[in-house]
Amino acid sequence: MRVYATISDFEAYPGGTSPAPSTTEARLGQASRMLDRLVLRYCVYDVDTDGAPTNTLVAEAFRDAVCAQVAWWEDVGDPSGADAVGWGSVSIGSVNLGRSVTAVSGEDASARQICPAALDALQSPDLTPEIFRMGAVTTC
Repeated sequence: MRVYATISDFEAYPGGTSPAPSTTEARLGQASRMLDRLVLRYCVYDVDTDGAPTNTLVAEAFRDAVCAQVAWWEDVGDPSGADAVGWGSVSIGSVNLGRSVTAVSGEDASARQICPAALDALQSPDLTPEIFRMGAVTTC
């Protein structure tokens, strides 16, 4: 499994926390897998034998995107998307909350979406088409 950022990277990232919470290492792995699944698998860039980007600017963009995603999860407080699942209405005293109970997977939760700062990192003007192409689809 490729993980594009370290705990030290997260602690140094603007928006990261130092010291990092105990869950940070697992979250960095989770964010790397999520970005691989939703974005990076559709991109073109040079890789080493382990599948990691070889260009420094690309590696730094991936690092920043992963750190941004983990910081986003800290902000929204729900890295799994579980808070978006399962309840239709709740009442506490005079407060009534409601939402559709058709959301069963949590994929529509804000925590399961790619955060704007991660996309910003992956759309940096430094990532020229010669070193990184986002959304490239080819056939053999």
